[in-house]
Amino acid sequence: MHTHNLSNWSHDHIFDTGNQAAERGTRLVMWITAAMMVVEISAGWWYNSMALLADGWHMSSHAVAIGLSAFAYAAARKYAHDTRFAFGTWKIEVLGGFASAIFLLGVAALMVFSSVERIISPQPIHYQEAVVIAILGLVVNLVCALILGKAHDHHDHGHDHSHNHDHGHDHDHHDHEHHHDLNLRSAYLHVIADAATSVLAIIALIGGWMYGWSWLDPVMGIVGAALVAKWAKGLLTETGKVLLDREMDHPVVEEIREVVETGPDAGDTRISDLHVWRVGKGAYSCAISVVTHDPTLTPARIRQDLSIHEEIVHTTIEIQVCTGDHG
Repeated sequence: MHTHNLSNWSHDHIFDTGNQAAERGTRLVMWITAAMMVVEISAGWWYNSMALLADGWHMSSHAVAIGLSAFAYAAARKYAHDTRFAFGTWKIEVLGGFASAIFLLGVAALMVFSSVERIISPQPIHYQEAVVIAILGLVVNLVCALILGKAHDHHDHGHDHSHNHDHGHDHDHHDHEHHHDLNLRSAYLHVIADAATSVLAIIALIGGWMYGWSWLDPVMGIVGAALVAKWAKGLLTETGKVLLDREMDHPVVEEIREVVETGPDAGDTRISDLHVWRVGKGAYSCAISVVTHDPTLTPARIRQDLSIHEEIVHTTIEIQVCTGDHG
């Protein structure tokens, strides 16, 4: 006998109103970054600083990528009630984070190319003026990081409030991952990468100014590129995992097995097929096929047992009851 059942599930459960703060913060940071980009590129060209120019072009790609993050929030909000999106629009935000990571890799490649070119063909640099602009860029980056940090705190507070229920089960080991906003993180990484390259530019310019180390300017450009590439790789891995539904190694999978499977004395229920995928920051969907010797087992009962895990918001359950002696 097969029993098939679907839980009631709403797109509203997935759409996170806390994203509004993240969207506002991201949009503000985009405009601040764009303004500083113009200043740094102009100053880098005028004062002939490769480190400063690289930081400016680096910031230009960040302005585009952060704008993409803001657009992803807006699109997810706009289509939150569109039934064509079977599990809501959260992955639009993840896709925005993935695209931002691609931008970061492009920036790293551009920084390496420009720095190597400057090592081969060194040019005089107006160190004092360039240092002032680099310091200004660092201050702007720190302000942007504070803005996004506040948006992140607002976002986490909303999640903590909605999940503060005691179901007799410990969720601490993976709550943080559930609530991770990859789109906001991508914007934050762009700002932090900007700050890091600004610091490297300041070090390079001061070294050249005080000690005549003109080679330090392009070398710091290469070091900055390596840092940016490393951050981009991590972000690509995390967003790619979500987009490709690679979730079967997540702790929630074993938790589902623990809840559903029983010993011989309780009907000897076993999961024969299980698929788990993420449909929101803190939300998972699963399709379960079970084989059991318990004739009283129903999808409703399994769903009730699974309710201790608030992150499981949608279940499809199929039950096959076996007859005869099961030892």
